[in-house]
Amino acid sequence: MLRWAITFLCLALIAAVLGFSGIAGAAAGMAKILFFVFIAFMVISFFFGKRKTPN
Repeated sequence: MLRWAITFLCLALIAAVLGFSGIAGAAAGMAKILFFVFIAFMVISFFFGKRKTPN
């Protein structure tokens, strides 16, 4: 998920440099959404992830 967010962020930066503001805005929005979904999944996995049981 983080890899996709970084990919969309790079796409947004390249599109912004080349002057494609519509594509840059859409890609930046997708990068922001994917980043926050990644953060939410990470926090959930910290709380509800697998725990080792001592023997």
